[in-house]
Amino acid sequence: MDKKLTVLDRVTLPTPRFFRKVRTIGAALAAVGGVIATAPVALPAVVVTIGGYLVLAGSVAAAVSSVAVDPEAGSSLLPTGPIKPEDAASL
Repeated sequence: MDKKLTVLDRVTLPTPRFFRKVRTIGAALAAVGGVIATAPVALPAVVVTIGGYLVLAGSVAAAVSSVAVDPEAGSSLLPTGPIKPEDAASL
């Protein structure tokens, strides 16, 4: 894969199975961290801080794994050239 891919290309191309699992786990960590950080009961500051770190770590893991691209996806899925202005309107 010697072609440079844009973020939009990376998001639309297939993601390897491992990174799909990492994305799911990251989203779950972010959700658990969000629940802990915004709990309506009084929690110790350490627990709220850990919740914030879980949100951060989960969000980063989910975002990074979302743009991983399967190298065996096939060259037919790769973009063939620059986006034309008339094609960009449909995005």
